[in-house]
Amino acid sequence: MSSVKVGMVQMSCTASKEENLQKAITGVREAAAKGAQIICLQELFTSLYFCDVEDYENFKLAEPIPGASTDALSAVAAELGVVIIASLFEKRTQGIYHNTTAVLDADGSYLGKYRKMHIPDDPAYYEKFYFTPGDLGYKVFKTRFATFGVLICWDQWYPEAARITSLMGAEILFYPTAIGWATSQDEDTNTEQYNAWQTIQRSHAVANGVHVVSVNRVGLEQEGAMKFWGGSFVANPFGTVLKQLSHDDEDVHVMTLDLGKTDRYRTHWPFLRDRRIDSYQPITKRYIDED
Repeated sequence: MSSVKVGMVQMSCTASKEENLQKAITGVREAAAKGAQIICLQELFTSLYFCDVEDYENFKLAEPIPGASTDALSAVAAELGVVIIASLFEKRTQGIYHNTTAVLDADGSYLGKYRKMHIPDDPAYYEKFYFTPGDLGYKVFKTRFATFGVLICWDQWYPEAARITSLMGAEILFYPTAIGWATSQDEDTNTEQYNAWQTIQRSHAVANGVHVVSVNRVGLEQEGAMKFWGGSFVANPFGTVLKQLSHDDEDVHVMTLDLGKTDRYRTHWPFLRDRRIDSYQPITKRYIDED
């Protein structure tokens, strides 16, 4: 297909998994009613962002994939004829957990999952306590409407992840996300952080000639210490922001992506043609500090 309609569901969350799941399903239905064919939910949408603390009780939020949440969403995908991108806390087995996104095709079939590769460990983002790094590698999903790649939040900062996923044939890069501002910060710091977050993802669009769709949560969490900044957006293959959502409000937005622009941009700006793949071996080193 030369074009596809994508939906972004930007929402706030509560402590109730069932309430969050039903809210997400309502968002999916709204996006589908607006014509969306592929609908992306935010990172870990069935719960509050629990990684602000290291608490063993939070492991009870995890579930198998496929499992109850994917079963519920599969039924909705089949009913509406839409593709759903669903970010969940995966319990793989006792003691092994992942930050994982499942992809459900428009007939409700489960196409597979991507496990987050880059795991942060920062104040208020203690993800290494919970998540084993992904071991499935980078993934693309061939759905009814488009072939796309899924990367998750902290993956956003790594051009290598975007490059590899694009080289695997992704026409769109989706980034389910949970990122926000400490409420103690000043406005200049907030602006600088958001701009950096958006700019790095726009650069992935430019370098790879693909659309980027980033879907973030919104609202106050962590007892008011963290404000998730929303700002979900779509960038075209030259990095132009086609739509940016509010920093404060929940929203469901649908827009049409012209996938034919990838060929046009890659032809006129042939970055992939001119890659010197014979010279990139040093990239596999942690740091180049010796011969």
